[in-house]
Amino acid sequence: MYFFVEGKPQGKARPRFSQKSHTTYTPKNTADYEKRIRQAFTEGRGEWNKLPSDCYAFVKIQAQYPIPKSWSKRKKKEAIAGLIVPTTKPDGDNILKVVLDALNGLAYDDDRQVV
Repeated sequence: MYFFVEGKPQGKARPRFSQKSHTTYTPKNTADYEKRIRQAFTEGRGEWNKLPSDCYAFVKIQAQYPIPKSWSKRKKKEAIAGLIVPTTKPDGDNILKVVLDALNGLAYDDDRQVV
């Protein structure tokens, strides 16, 4: 199953703690991004039903970053050729975390099913 999420890749932000209510919460930008991931998955899944709890999934994420406009023509050419890879934030594990958390309960029961 393949689906595409529009926009720049985002990582999973750390949970925040409210001094008023003494509870933790997910920051708004992370919650909004998880919603976009769920929406893209739902639109692209077709006949896909949630993975049975006794099955496992393999996840492959391809994150594409824009080439900075400030880079020289030579450096842009190298980036297009794949000779230079992005070393900016967010890093791969934070992108993976936000995607897996967003799909919990929708694509599978729990992200422990992802191997």
